[in-house]
Amino acid sequence: MAVDYVADYGEFLASEKHASQNTISSYLRDVSQFQDYLRAYQNTELQRAKPEMVQNYMSWMQGHGKSASSVTRFVASIKSFYNYLCSVGGMKNNPTRGLTAARAERKYPEILTNKEVELFLEQPQCVDAKGYRDHAMLELLYATGIRVSELISLDLEDVNLAAGFIRCRSKGKERIIPLYHTAVRALQDYIRDIRPQIIADSQEEALFVNMSGERMSRQGFWKIIKHYQEKAGIAKDITPHTLRHSFAVHLLENGADLRSIQEMLGHADISSTQIYTHVVKRQLKDIYNKAHPRA
Repeated sequence: MAVDYVADYGEFLASEKHASQNTISSYLRDVSQFQDYLRAYQNTELQRAKPEMVQNYMSWMQGHGKSASSVTRFVASIKSFYNYLCSVGGMKNNPTRGLTAARAERKYPEILTNKEVELFLEQPQCVDAKGYRDHAMLELLYATGIRVSELISLDLEDVNLAAGFIRCRSKGKERIIPLYHTAVRALQDYIRDIRPQIIADSQEEALFVNMSGERMSRQGFWKIIKHYQEKAGIAKDITPHTLRHSFAVHLLENGADLRSIQEMLGHADISSTQIYTHVVKRQLKDIYNKAHPRA
C-alpha cells in the first residue's frame, strides 16, 4: 500500500512541530496544489519532482496572477514538506535545496489623517440609542487602539471611568489602556443612559450590545464601520484595524515612545510595532517630495 506522504506530513506538523491549524491548512493546501500541477503538467508525482519543476511552478503561479506573498508562502511550504520527505526516506535528493523567492513588497497599513479621524468620529449622531452607542464604540476604538475582537469582548467591569482606563484581556494576558476625556464622556453617556435601555437581560455583562440587547458581533461592528465610512465620504478603505493603525501612528507622531505603544497595542514583539516608524518615515518622505522646491 502506497504511503500517503502528504497526510503523514500533516500529522508531523501537528504532533512534532505543534503548528497551528491555520499553518497546517496553508502548508497542506500549497503542497496539494503543487501535486496537482505536477500531475497535470509534468506527468509526475511529488517524490519525483526536480528543482526545475519547482521553479517552473513558481513561474506558473506568477503567470496566473498569484501575488509575490503567495509565492513566498509556497516556497516556505514546499521546502518544509521536502525537508520532511527526505528525513523519512521518501526522497534522497531535495528539489528545493537553495530555493528562494523574490522578496514580497512590504505593504504598509492604511492610515487616516487627523482630519479624517475627526470627520469619521463625528458621524454617529447622539440623537438616539444607536447613535450614542456607536459614538462610544468608535471613540473607544480610536482612544485605545484595541482590536475589534477585544472591543466586542469587553465587559462592563473592564471599564473604570473614574480612573480613566479600560482593562483589556487578550491571549491570556491583561493590559491597562488609558482613555482621553472625550472617550470617557462618550462612555459615561452610553453606560449611564443608553445601555440600560437596550440590554435584553439585566445580568448581561457585555459592554457593547446590538439593538437586540445581546453582545455585539464582529460582523455587526464591521457593518457599523462601513456605514459611517460611506456617510463620511472618506475614500480610504476603513476597517476596524484602520483606527488601530491610526492610533499607533498618531501617538508616534506626537512623541510617544515605541515601547509604550507596544504595550498599549498588546504586541508580544517590538518588531510588530516598528512598522509604524516606517509608516511615519514614508509619510515624511512624501511630504518632503511634494513640498521641497528642489525635490
